[in-house]
Amino acid sequence: MHGSVDPFDVALGRFTEQLALVRGLSPHTVRAYHDDVRALGDFARRRGAPRPQDVDLDLLRAWLAWQASRGLSRATLARRGASVREFYAWALRDGLVAVDPSTRLQSPRVDRTLPTVLSVDAAQTLVEHAEQEARSGDAADLRAWATVELLYATGVRVGELVSVDVDDVDRGTRTVRVLGKGGKERVVPYGAPADRALTAWLGAGRPALVTERSGAALLLGDRGGRWDQRQARTTVHRLAVSAGVPDLAPHALRHTAATHLLAGGADLRSVQEVLGHTSLATTQRYTHVSADRLRASYLQAFPRA
Repeated sequence: MHGSVDPFDVALGRFTEQLALVRGLSPHTVRAYHDDVRALGDFARRRGAPRPQDVDLDLLRAWLAWQASRGLSRATLARRGASVREFYAWALRDGLVAVDPSTRLQSPRVDRTLPTVLSVDAAQTLVEHAEQEARSGDAADLRAWATVELLYATGVRVGELVSVDVDDVDRGTRTVRVLGKGGKERVVPYGAPADRALTAWLGAGRPALVTERSGAALLLGDRGGRWDQRQARTTVHRLAVSAGVPDLAPHALRHTAATHLLAGGADLRSVQEVLGHTSLATTQRYTHVSADRLRASYLQAFPRA
């Protein structure tokens, strides 16, 4: 570009700023959009289209085809297509382009796979195992117990859980206030078992780790700062293995909570509120999970299936 300003980079900067400041998306989500559109910009420049308005539908299709030839998964291709459609919808509204070339762009359909869900018995085994380990009185074990109990009891995302402050927990009503995607706040209930784990953590675990850098964070790391969600994931994996249940990530406990709520008779709107889903359609997939698992159990157990 011989020292000139790159049009794609300028547009991309404005686009990601809008995502962060106006729509309030998380840094992780903004980075994903940025990287996807940046990949398109690199491809477009090589094809002689240095500006966003130089890109047409044929180039977008060629870009997705080129990525598919490199072995990228259908999920990744679908996400990149969605990112580009979001970018050009913004560019059209902002007056950067006169025509949105992505309106007829079709991404590969993502294979719908059932999210990992523990059975009621396996979930019970996991939390009971965590409680058994917590009888050691060790702060890390008390933290692990509180973590799995809260993840399962509330269905919150692990990033939401580690962001919770002590004052966000109302022990009287057994609710916790969390900040979800897009900066949206919601209040989620939890039950007596999770409250027992919280009592143990707040009574002995947290005080053993607290330092001047702890602030108001509910869950603390070994050095006293706010606990990192990567460490929380490692803890959940370790507990699953040692408890002898299927290995799972924290997000699987969110899937498990949603599925068990629906199986127990909770209505979709209530589960949507608990999970913080913007769209009811997102929550509805858990009804498919429950139905598919019921069908599998039926086929296995019923003699005339």
